[in-house]
Amino acid sequence: MPVQYKDYYQTLGVPRAASADEIKKSFRKLARLYHPDVAKDKKKAEEKFKEINEAYEVLSDPDKRKKYDELGANWKQGAEFRPPPGYGGFPGGQAFRGGRTAGGEEFHFGGTGFSDFFEQMFGARMRGGAGDGFGQRGNFSPEDFAERGADIEGDIMVSLEEAARGSVRTVNIRHGDRNESHQVKIPAGVTEGQRLRISGRGEHGSGGGAAGDLYLRVRLAKHPDFDVEEHNLIHEIELAPWEAVLGGEISVPTLTVPVKIKIAPGTQSGQKLRVRGRGLGASGDLIVVTKIVVPAKFSDSEKKLWEQLRRESKFNPRD
Repeated sequence: MPVQYKDYYQTLGVPRAASADEIKKSFRKLARLYHPDVAKDKKKAEEKFKEINEAYEVLSDPDKRKKYDELGANWKQGAEFRPPPGYGGFPGGQAFRGGRTAGGEEFHFGGTGFSDFFEQMFGARMRGGAGDGFGQRGNFSPEDFAERGADIEGDIMVSLEEAARGSVRTVNIRHGDRNESHQVKIPAGVTEGQRLRISGRGEHGSGGGAAGDLYLRVRLAKHPDFDVEEHNLIHEIELAPWEAVLGGEISVPTLTVPVKIKIAPGTQSGQKLRVRGRGLGASGDLIVVTKIVVPAKFSDSEKKLWEQLRRESKFNPRD
């Protein structure tokens, strides 16, 4: 089944030769602009935010970017696309978005936060059933021919806000000509790569066999202000030299409202400050990492003050 080709470089507004730092910088700029919490048109911003996240999910991962680049630069945004042989799903898996199982059923996902194109290229696969369905005895019963349906496995994009508080999402699956909607509970504190299991919602069994299960792998949406380490959020805060030397109180963002933290006099660049309970779930914290930044431009009067400090200070970082 053809899908629309996604030009991830165009989505992030970077050239195909862009460095990893350029890609990250562009993502953060766009993510801040279209984050649903700050945009006026939240529905439109949410869709754009998902597109930006999908593009960054691929281009920030060296393996995924290499695989994506193998398609070449000849495709146009929105053009009809059918992946070449060997693409779709993971090695050893069978892609199902737009593909068919051995039994002839066709599967499509909706509501996961990822596009058809992403699922064709990177996301979805099927896993085999429990066996070949045949018993080992000489006399067969109907149960011997029962075969469990294959498990269906795909990705679901979860925002950090959802991961922090938990949520319920509706995921749509089309099995051939049947449409099914399932409520998927996303528990608070869910982590990257965690699999959510929905029992009995995979491929239908044959010969009276049980249905397979639906597994959704959590992909935490990238955030412009936070990185994630297990249940902790990591935020880098920039300090002026005088703030690091003299200390003070500054405001830092969280997933809800900003909080104020104290900067101790003599704070060093790279120092980590912990804000308890502001991460993902009950066990997650916010880790604030300091980065001292010096001014690139200054007035004549400011220059005189720096020169005075150089003359009077006994501090030498190389001693």
